[in-house]
Amino acid sequence: MASVLFLFLLRLLLLLLLLLPLIFSLNQEGLYLQQVKLSLSDPTQSLSSWNPRDDTPCNWSGVICDSVSRSVVAVDLSDFQLAGPFPTFFCRLPSLSSLSLFNNAINASLPDDIASCSGLQRLNLSQNFLAGSIPDALSKITNLRLLDLSGNNFSGEIPVSFGEFRRLETLNLVENLLNGTIPGSLGNISSLKELQLAYNPFSRSEIPSAFGNLTKLEVLWLANCNLVDRIPDIFGGMTRLKNLDLSNNRLSGSIPVSITHLKSLVQIELFNNSLFGEFPLGLSNLTALRRIDVSMNHLTGTIPDDLCALQLESLNLFENRLEGPLPESIVRSPYLNELKLFNNKLSGQLPSKLGQNSPLVHLDVSYNGFSGAIPENLCAKGALEELILIYNSFSGKIPPSLGKCTSLSRVRMRNNKLSGSVPDDFWGLHNVYLLELVENSLSGSISSKISSAKNLSILMISENQFSGSIPEEIGSLSNLTELSGSENMFSGKIPGNLVKLSQLGKLDLSDNKLSGELPKGIGALKRLNELNLANNRLSGNIPSEIGSLPVLNYLDLASNHLSGSIPLELQNLKLNSLNLSNNLLSGALPPLYAEEIYRDSFLGNPGLCKNTPSLCPRIEKGKNQGYWLLKAIFLLAIVVFAVGVIWFFFKYKKFKQNKNGIAVSKWKSFHKLGFSEYEIAVSLSEDKVIGSGASGKVYKVVLKNGEIVAVKKLWQGARKEDNSLDSEKDGFEAEVETLGKIRHKNIVRLWCCCNTSNCKLLVYEYMPNGSLGDLLHGSRKRFLDWPTRYKVALDAAEGLSYLHHDCAPPIVHRDIKSNNILLDSEFGARVADFGLAKFLNSGKDSEPMSVIAGSCGYIAPEYAYTLRVNEKSDIYSFGMVILELVTGRPPNDPEFGDKNLANWVYTTVDCRGLDQAIDPKLGSKYKEEIYRVLNVGLLCTSSLPINRPSMRRVVKLLQEAATESRPAIASLLVTSSTCEGL
Repeated sequence: MASVLFLFLLRLLLLLLLLLPLIFSLNQEGLYLQQVKLSLSDPTQSLSSWNPRDDTPCNWSGVICDSVSRSVVAVDLSDFQLAGPFPTFFCRLPSLSSLSLFNNAINASLPDDIASCSGLQRLNLSQNFLAGSIPDALSKITNLRLLDLSGNNFSGEIPVSFGEFRRLETLNLVENLLNGTIPGSLGNISSLKELQLAYNPFSRSEIPSAFGNLTKLEVLWLANCNLVDRIPDIFGGMTRLKNLDLSNNRLSGSIPVSITHLKSLVQIELFNNSLFGEFPLGLSNLTALRRIDVSMNHLTGTIPDDLCALQLESLNLFENRLEGPLPESIVRSPYLNELKLFNNKLSGQLPSKLGQNSPLVHLDVSYNGFSGAIPENLCAKGALEELILIYNSFSGKIPPSLGKCTSLSRVRMRNNKLSGSVPDDFWGLHNVYLLELVENSLSGSISSKISSAKNLSILMISENQFSGSIPEEIGSLSNLTELSGSENMFSGKIPGNLVKLSQLGKLDLSDNKLSGELPKGIGALKRLNELNLANNRLSGNIPSEIGSLPVLNYLDLASNHLSGSIPLELQNLKLNSLNLSNNLLSGALPPLYAEEIYRDSFLGNPGLCKNTPSLCPRIEKGKNQGYWLLKAIFLLAIVVFAVGVIWFFFKYKKFKQNKNGIAVSKWKSFHKLGFSEYEIAVSLSEDKVIGSGASGKVYKVVLKNGEIVAVKKLWQGARKEDNSLDSEKDGFEAEVETLGKIRHKNIVRLWCCCNTSNCKLLVYEYMPNGSLGDLLHGSRKRFLDWPTRYKVALDAAEGLSYLHHDCAPPIVHRDIKSNNILLDSEFGARVADFGLAKFLNSGKDSEPMSVIAGSCGYIAPEYAYTLRVNEKSDIYSFGMVILELVTGRPPNDPEFGDKNLANWVYTTVDCRGLDQAIDPKLGSKYKEEIYRVLNVGLLCTSSLPINRPSMRRVVKLLQEAATESRPAIASLLVTSSTCEGL
C-alpha cells in the first residue's frame, strides 16, 4: 500500500514539473507591466485582459509590440480611468518608445527618475491630476519628440533645462497652473514644430525674443499667458508657421511687419489685446491664410482690398476703429463662412454678390455706418444661420430670397431704414428663434405664414408702420417668449389664441389701434412678466384673472377705453409698475392701491376713487381766487404742524430703535412697498430665524397686511470664511448696488434695506419653497419631477442671461450654486445672493480679484488660478447646477473621490452609459429631453472657457431641449470602447 502511494506522489510531482514552465511562462516585460497594473487603481477593469498566465503581453489591451522582436514598443492607456501615481516600471521596458496615459486620474507629482525612460520618443500625460513642479529630468530623455503635459495641475516655472532638447517637435503645457515666466531657453529647441503654452497664469512677461530662433515652428499658441508690451518683430524666420494665437493677453502697439511675410500662415488670432495703429497691409501677402481674428483691438484705417481677396474661411475684425467700405474682393473667396465686422466705423454698401460664391454661415456687421440695400445673395448657398445688421442705415426692402433661407436661426435688423412689406415666407422661417425688426419703416401686415415659425422664441417688430390685424396663427407659436409690436398701426382685436402661448414672458402691443376686449383666458399666461397694452382703443372690463399671473411685475393698460371697476384680484400681484390711467374706470380703489404712492397709476379716470377722492384729483374751474388763498394758508399751517409732530416722532423712534441697534431713519426702498419699514425693525426675533450662513441670519417676517418677507441681517464685524465675501461691507454694498438697479422675473426682488453702523438689513420677497440646494440635498429634501427641474433650469438661465446680456454694464454673479437659486410657491426660480456680484467694464480687461470668490465645487478651473472674473465663470457654475438637476447629486459627492461632478458624469457616461448618470428617480418618460439638458450642462462645464456657450445661447439650447425631435445623443457623450469589461 505504501509503495502504491509513493508511486502516485512521484507521478504527481513529475506532472507538476512538466506544467511549471507553462504556469510561469510570462516574459520579463510582462512581469514589469504586471507591476504597473498592481500600482494603479482600475475601477472599470480596463486592464482585465492583462493576464499573468500569458507568455507575452503583446495581446493585452493598450500594449503594442514589435512584429519581429515581440518587444513592447508602445503603451497607450488613454481613457482607461486609471488612478494612482506615475508607474516608473514603464521605464524598465527597454524598447518602449511611446507612452500615453491621456485622460486618466494619474496624480501626485512626476518623479525625477522618469529620466530612466531614456528610449521614449512620445510621452503624453495630458488630462490627469499631476501636480507639483515639472521635473528638470525630463530634458535628459534625449530622444523625446513629443511631450504633452496639458490639462494637469503643474505649477512653478517651466524648467530652463528644456532648452537642452534637441529632437523635441511638440511641447504642450496648456491649461496648467504654471506661474513663473516663459523661459527664453525654449528658443534653443531648434527642432520644435508646435509650442503650446496657453491658459496658464504666468507672471507678466514679454514674448521672449529668442523664439525667433524657432525656424521650424508651425503652431505657436500663447493665448491667455499674461503677455504684455509689443509683439516682437521675430517672425521673419518662422517661414513654416501656420497657426499663431496670441489672443487674450495685454499686448499693445501694432502688428509687426514680420508676421505679414509668413506665407504658410493659415490662422492668426490676436483678438482681445490692445493693438494700435493702422490695419497692416502686409497681411494680404499671406496667401495661405484661411482664418484671421484681430478683433477687440484699436486698429484704424481701412480693410485692405488684397486681404479680402484671400481664400478666407473666417474674418473677424470686430471692435476696432476701422473705416471705409468692405472691399468687393471679399466675394471671391469660395470658403468664407464667417464674417464679423461689428463695432467699427465702416460705411458704404455691402458687396452685392456677398454670399453668392461662399457658404456664408455667420454675418455680423452691426454698429457701423453701412447703407444701401441688403445683398440679395447672402443665402445663395443655403447655409446662412446668423444675420445681424443692427444699428446701420440699410434701406430698401428685405430681399425675397431671405424668405427661402431655411437655415436662418437668428435675424437682427434693428435700427435701420428698411421699408416696404416683409416677404410672406420670411415670417414663416421654421428655424428662426429670434426675429428683430425694431426701429425701421416696414409696412404691411404680419403674414398668416408665421404659423410655420415653430421655433420662434422672440419676435420684436416695434417702431415700424405695420398695420392690419394680428393673425390668429401667432397663437400657434408654442415657443414664443416675447412679442413686442409697439408703436405700429395694428388694428382689430387682440387674437384670442395668444392665451395659448404658455411660454410668453413679455407682451407689448402699446401705441397701436387695437380695439375690443382683452382676450378671455389671459390667466393661462403663467410666465407673463410684462403686459403693456397702453395707448390703444381697448374697451370692456379689466379681467380679474390678470391677478392670477404669478410673475407679472409690469402692467400698463393706460389710455384705452376700459370701464368698470378695478378687480380686487390685482392686489395679488407684486408689481414694480402699474398704470391704469386715462380710461373710463369707476368705483372704489382696491385697498392695497389706495395709497399716495399709487396716485399716478389712476389719473384720468373721472368715476374712480369714490372712497378716496383725494388720490384722484380733478381740476375744477371758476373757483374764487381768495378761497384758494385761504385754503393754501390753512394747508400750510397744517403742514408746519405736521412736520413738527413728525420730527418729534422720528427723533423719539430713532432714540428707541438705536437702543435696539437699528436706526430706522436709514431705510432705502427700491420698490413701491405695501408695508412699513418699522414693522421689520421690531419683528426680528430668534424664533423667526429660517437660515444662517457665512454672511448672516435670515428671518421670515409675517407683516400686518398678511405679506411675508425674508430679512437678511448681516453679521457684525468682519466675520469671514474662505472663499466667501471679501468683507461684510463689500458684500452688503454689492448686493444693494446690484439688486437695487435690476428688474427681472427670475432675479429675487430686494424690497428695501437698512444700513447703519450698528446693523445691516436686506429685505427680500419671501420664497416659500426655499433653495434648490435644500430641496435636492438638504434638510428639506424632496422629490422634484423632471418638468419641475427643467423649469428651474430654464428660469435660472433666463435670469443669468439677463445679468450678462441685458444689463449695462454686464453683471457677473460669481457665486452661482443650487443654494442661491430660490423657488417660489409654483417652483419658479429666482437667482439670489448678490454679495459677490461684480459689474464688468465693457471693453476693458477683467481685473483680478484679491481672493477666490465662490463656493467649492462650482468654481471654474481657470478662475481658481487666474482670479480673473468674467461671464464664463458663471456659465461653468451654472453648468454644475444643471448636472445637479439631472443627476440628483451634489457637486462634491464623496463618491467622486478626486473628481468633481462634471468629471464623474463624463466617466459614467463613457463607461456605463447615459442612463447610469441620470437620477434614477426621474424614470424614462422624459429620457430624451434629459439627455439633451445633460449635454447642455457638459457644454457649460467645458474646461476651456472659450468652448462654453454664452448664457443667451444656453437659454436657447434649453428651450430647444424641450422641443427637439432628433436623437439626443450629442458628440460630447460618446461611449468609449475602453469600457467593454463593465
